Amino acid sequence: MDPVPPKYAAPAPQLLADLVRAQPFAWIVSGPPGDSHATPLPLRPKLAPDGRIEALIGHFARSNPHVEALRRDPRALVLTLGPHGYVSPSWMADRTQAPTWNYAAAQFAVEVEFIEDEAALRLVLDDLVGAMEAMRPDAWSAAEMDERYARLSRGIIAFHARVVDQRGVFKLGQDERDDVYADIVTGLAGQGADDLVAWMRALNPGRAEA
Repeated sequence: MDPVPPKYAAPAPQLLADLVRAQPFAWIVSGPPGDSHATPLPLRPKLAPDGRIEALIGHFARSNPHVEALRRDPRALVLTLGPHGYVSPSWMADRTQAPTWNYAAAQFAVEVEFIEDEAALRLVLDDLVGAMEAMRPDAWSAAEMDERYARLSRGIIAFHARVVDQRGVFKLGQDERDDVYADIVTGLAGQGADDLVAWMRALNPGRAEA
């Protein structure tokens, strides 16, 4: 993978995990031109002791042709796009500034291994449901499906995607002048881009805002 400019690199490996947890729906892409496959699906990160993502866990529909393609060649690229938004010079006191786009994104080179064990599949699904239902006032669990769970789960297959390389790009105002940064935060907040503003603040600790 191409190197990330230092000013946009993640200052800690945990940030990539935070991004995947916050934005679990990603693209998994594989195959050469003319025989490529791309599937959007939810993923969960598996972390190493240092907080680095060592694997991504998910599931496919068994009927998806992407499954057989990955059995033939397990190499793939996972693309995650986090909060993002257009930055307008109209928000700024200095209107000589150029428009730009702020965003958080990550890509992972992976090798996919499918999981055929039914008990392991149940763990994968329970983990995903638990994460998505967490903090809901009337959280749902798969146990409420009764016998339908076993029937429907026969149509899917879980996978473990071992991460062999990873790259995060966090272009969130780190290289802007303080006055421009403050105007961007105010403008995005006025547009309701709360998630993007939160990431800007996380990557720019201690910077003043208007």
